[in-house]
Parts: sequence; C-alpha cells; structure tokens
Amino acid sequence: MVEEHFDVLTNSGEKTEVIWTIANVYVFPWKQSKVHRDGDYHRAVNVWIFVESTQELVLQRRSDDKDSWPGRWDISSAGHISAGDPSLISAQRELEEELGIKLPKDAFEKLFVFLQECVLNDGKFINNQFNDVYLVTVLHPIPLEAFTLQKEEVSAVKYIPYEEYKNLLAKKDPGYVPYDLNGYGKLFHIIRQRCQVNTEARSLSLQKQLLRYSPVTLEANLTELCEADQKALGLIMKAAKVIDDIFYEQLWHSNPALRDWLKEHANASELDKLKWKYFLINKSPWSSLDENEPYLSTADSAVKFLPEATKRIDGWKGIEYRAAFPVTKPPGANFYPPDMDKMEFTSWLSSLTEEQKRAATGFFSVIKRRSEANLDASLSDHLSDSNSDLYSSPYSEIYQPFLTKASELLHKAGDLVTSQSLKKLLHSKAEAFLSNDYYESDIAWMDLDSKLDITIGPYETYEDEIFGYKASFEAFIGIKDDKSTADLKLFGDNLKLLEDNLPLDSVYKSKDVSAAPIRVIQLIYNSGDVNGPQTVAFNLPNDEKIVKERGTSMVMLKNVQEAKFEHILKPIAEIIISKEQRGFVDFESFFTHTICHECCHGIGPHSITLPDGRTSSVRKELQDVYSAVEEAKADIVGLWALMFLITKGLLSKSMEESMYVSFLAGCFRSIRFGLTEAHGKGQALQFNWLYEKGAFVFHEDSTFSVDFTKIEDAVESLSREILTIQGRGDKNAATLLLNKYCTITGPLKTALEKLESVKVPVDITPTFPLADALLN
Repeated sequence: MVEEHFDVLTNSGEKTEVIWTIANVYVFPWKQSKVHRDGDYHRAVNVWIFVESTQELVLQRRSDDKDSWPGRWDISSAGHISAGDPSLISAQRELEEELGIKLPKDAFEKLFVFLQECVLNDGKFINNQFNDVYLVTVLHPIPLEAFTLQKEEVSAVKYIPYEEYKNLLAKKDPGYVPYDLNGYGKLFHIIRQRCQVNTEARSLSLQKQLLRYSPVTLEANLTELCEADQKALGLIMKAAKVIDDIFYEQLWHSNPALRDWLKEHANASELDKLKWKYFLINKSPWSSLDENEPYLSTADSAVKFLPEATKRIDGWKGIEYRAAFPVTKPPGANFYPPDMDKMEFTSWLSSLTEEQKRAATGFFSVIKRRSEANLDASLSDHLSDSNSDLYSSPYSEIYQPFLTKASELLHKAGDLVTSQSLKKLLHSKAEAFLSNDYYESDIAWMDLDSKLDITIGPYETYEDEIFGYKASFEAFIGIKDDKSTADLKLFGDNLKLLEDNLPLDSVYKSKDVSAAPIRVIQLIYNSGDVNGPQTVAFNLPNDEKIVKERGTSMVMLKNVQEAKFEHILKPIAEIIISKEQRGFVDFESFFTHTICHECCHGIGPHSITLPDGRTSSVRKELQDVYSAVEEAKADIVGLWALMFLITKGLLSKSMEESMYVSFLAGCFRSIRFGLTEAHGKGQALQFNWLYEKGAFVFHEDSTFSVDFTKIEDAVESLSREILTIQGRGDKNAATLLLNKYCTITGPLKTALEKLESVKVPVDITPTFPLADALLN
C-alpha cells in the first residue's frame, strides 16, 4: 500500500497539530482521500515552466484516471506537500517524478501562495489547497522527447503562448483545468511585466532610485602610519573584500551569481549599467529604500547551463535556465531554508540538547536541510537524533574557502603591524574565522588601541528577520581621530551613572555596567553588511556573555556623519523645520546624540530573568522585533541621557534646545530608510509617540517644531515603556507597540512627500580612493 501524510492547516494557512495518513488515490482510485472528502485545508506545490525565447508555458495533460479534471490540460507540474516536507524539495520532486526534469534549487522562483477552493464530483471532492507557486525560467524550449512522463499522472505535454493560455482560462475552455484569474492572474501579470520591458521607463526608474544617494568621497591622512602598517593595511583591505563575498552569499544563495552576471554585462547597455550601479549599493536585487521591493527580476539574472537535467536527446545540449531569486526578500536571508517556518524550527529546537540549542540559536551558524545536503562524516557533530530535516552548521564550515583566505591575509597583516593590540586582534580574528569561536577576538577588539582601527567579522543580526539570531559579516577600516576620541571620554565613563538613573524599575536594571571605550575614526573602507544606508556608528560586540562581563565598545565614523549632516540633515532642516527653530540644527548636537545612541546600546536590560524564573536575553525573547525595538531604545534613551547629563552639569545647557530640534530633523532622515529597516521602524515609533504627546508640533506651512515644555516628559515616558518591555522580555507588548506607532501618519506623509518633491538625498554612497589605490 502507498500512503501519503498531509499536514492539516487552518483556513488562514497555519499548520495545526493534525496529520492525516491516507491511501494514495492514484494507486487506489476507489479510496476517497479524507482530506478531499472533508475539505481539510492542506498544502501543495504548483511548478510552471516558462520559456523566455518563445514566451510559452509548458502544460501537462492530466491522466484519464485522475479523480479530478481527468484528461484536461494543467500546470506544468503539481503535487501535494507531504507532512513535514519542505515546499521547495516537494517542487523539485514533483517536477522530476512527473516530467523527468531534475533541477537544482536555484532554478525555482517562488512567486506567491494561491488558495484554491473548489467542490467537484457532486460534493464528494472538496479541494481547499494552499499552493506554493513556483516559476522555472528556461531560455529555450525543452524538446518534447526529452520529457519522461509519469503515466499515472501525465498523458502528454505541450507548449502554449502564455497570453493564449490566459484567454482560454478566461473563457473557461472545457479542455483546460479552470483557475480563477482573480487569484491566479498574478502569474500572468508577472510574466507580462518581464516580456514587455519598457527599457526607457526602467532606466528612468533606476536613475530616480540612484539620485536618492548622494555620492561622497571618504578618505583620511595615512602619513602617521609607518611603511609596515601601510603594507598591512593593503592585506587587511583584501581580507575585507573577502568579507564582501561572504555577505553576498549570506543574503541569498544565488546572489553571487547575480552579482557576477550583472558585472559582466554592465557595459552592454545604459540600462545594464544602471542595474549594476544600483546593485552595488543594495548588494541584492531588493531595494533597501523601497521596503525591499525588487528592482530586478529573475529575467535579469544569471544564465546557467545544465546538460543532464533530462534524458539525453541527440543534437540537444541541455537546459539553460535563469538562476532564480524570490520576488519577496526572504526574511531569513540565506541563514535558514527559504521554506522553513517558525513552527518547524521551534519543533526541531525542542528535540536538541542544550549545547545543540546554543549552536542552532547562536550568532555563527547556518540552518540547513539534510534533504538538500550531501551529508558526510564531517557534519555528524551538528546532527541531532531528531527526525527533523533541519541541522545547523558553523560558519567556519559553511564559508570555509572564504574564511581560510581571509584568515591567511589577517595573519600576514598581524605579522607586519607595529601596534601590539592590533597585532593581537588580527591574529585572534584570523584564528576565530577557522575555529568559529569569536570570544577572544571580540575581547581583543574591545582592547584595541591603535592608529589603524579595524573591525572585521560577523556582528549585526539585522538581516535575520525571522529570529534576529544570525550575524552578518562586515568590515570597517579607519584611521583613529585621537583628538575627537579624547573629547568623548565623558560618555563612556558615565555609563554606570546613566544605568543607575534610567527611567526603569530597579528590578530590571543591569548590575554590572562597565565604562565603554569610544573610538572616533575617519573611515577609509567598509564592506559586507553595509548595503543601502551607510552606518554612522556601531556598538559591539552583541554577545551577551561579553556584554555582561566587559560591556561594549563604540566606534564613531566621523567623516560619514559629517557627510550625512551636510548632504542630508541640513537640507531636511531647511524644508521641514520651522523657520524659528531651524538655526538650532547643528552638527555638534547630531554627532553627540549619535554618541549617546551607541552608549545606550550598552545599558538597560540585556540578560534577563523571565517570570517563570528562566534566564534569557532580550534578543532571544523579542526575536524578529528585537532590532527595531533596540534601535528605538538606543535612540530615545540616548536623548533622555543627554538631558540627564545636562542636568548634572556634565554637558552645557546651551545644547538643550539644539539637541531636541536636531533629533526632530534626524527623525525624517531615518524614517526615509523605510519601515522594513530596523532604524526606520524605530524612528517612526519615536516620532509618532512624541507627536501624539504634543512634543512635536505640525504647522499650517507643513513644517514642524519642538514644544520644549512637553518634550522632556514625552521622551522619558517612551524610554520607560521600551525599557520595561525589554526587561520583561515581552514580545507581545513589543509587537503591539510597533504595530501601533510604526506607521506613516498624515503629517509624516506630508513631510516625506515634500522632501521627495525637492529631491533631498536619502543617504550617501561613498567611494574610497585610498582603498582603491591600495587594492590595485
């Protein structure tokens, strides 16, 4: 007996705990499927093969023995997703079983999920099916004789122009399985967009997107570096280039192929040149400033050749296909299987030992599927006895070729540099790349005291939008600004004072807060996780163990901040801030608040005790909403901290008005990054809260001002709200807060449209002439 196992879903597509085991109706057609008899909601895959050169779809003719729509023309390939099976693996399996075509995962583009609800056979067959719709794009038709048909399922295949097929569906032609074009019409819309390309319109759109970034040149004086340090700098920059290669792969598995293809064809036309320029900013096909909407499609992607995807046919070399990427940016980037959901991950996690759980939820591992991997003895340590398809693998193995090269370069640089603290950092980081243990190298980074300032490795978790667990690789190379660094010692030295006085119940306050070293640098090169808006400062490391033991360190990128102030914040203030308060916007206030923002990442709740007595961390409890909440906390508590330091006489009272107005202008700068980005979300939350409390005032001339009589209390109330949510590890409260306030309200929309109309840049895109010279 052949059996199938189905996950039963809710009518909104969520998995239930119910799994039905049923006889396969194709082997035993007289046995009625319980799923279809009772109308249970379940999952399936639809795979469409589209031929780019002829603009045709492949259709299969259903077997005459099928219990639904026998003998009619239908989707290229389709089938149920068995209980616990991944969607993508199911799509690959169905295509191979039904048509004899074996393709790798990068050939499958998931377009959307389509709910199909219909009743057949006098009410005996009720189909409530959530279909994961995939598109496979091939350049040329596959010869019909190359298909190997599964006789129980398929009686024939043919090609049909997509517009003709759409018209047949609209007419409800009896020879074709009917589909509701109100839902399934999205497939034809996507194909039409790709077939009917308006080159001029696309070029204009990309030009408009590029104009939102103001080009700036960032460099610094290298004369204080000796010859050995300058030689080491060249090696470190080469290692940073390797970091870039890793980050491209972390975003999406076919992203490196897309990058190479766009670069190779950049000079083919003006449109291709624009695609390449915008890709270099975003480092992916999704636009950071447009809520991660795609500006490229799979039709723009790399062409790959597969000679053995089907049985051999004389005179035919094989399949050429487009390396696919999804229309919607995957929330888990390339850290998790694209078809993994939270329920599957959580179920697998519960089967692991404590050590395996730490690896699975840690910063430095990738979650993969056994069914996709060629497992060998080297992976046995990462596998559990669980029946789950998931396993975790450390970065040191996943990115081994890249990390081996970067490690060698850092060891060579470490042998050359004259600073002992930098020497220790470079060697320890080189070892961490291969061992996957970053503790010692992060301590060495915190202790760094060198003219040549280096940050390199996996740190921030913004790209993991599922859980916020996985760290992206990045590199920042700069020259330390000794005078500016000395001027900022006040902030790092007073972290304990700020922690003790936070607007937060004492039970949630951290007991062990250390002074935070602050380094100011002039950036000369960055790579990796710096796609879209440019980083102005960072507070690291994120490892809760180190934060508890040693605190954090901050790095301020002063020349980046100066560029953003001149090219973005000043023009924003001229348009959005009321004439009476416009003069309060100054670089000192902007820079000082950025310092306090980074300081405040290091205070407040980190390691927490939950109501049931378990110890955890804010990051692990808030998961996917952690980044936005943490950015909002650092911002608003940073503003509170400035006022606190003023009242204690540690900062000049003359800064009071300018810091609030500069903050108001800065709100519009960050919100323009988009509400899918953590900083943009956090800023929208703060702006709308302060506006609701009357601290920000909207005027008839569409400008804004600060009500100095209300701003202090409003800042403190929001600080208390966010800090308390973090202290409790209350994800539900965090989600409600973000859902309520992370919106584009009327006044905010007016201001953003005004800035758009006068073409104020949203961010900068830097060039690094020193790096170019050294790398060449």
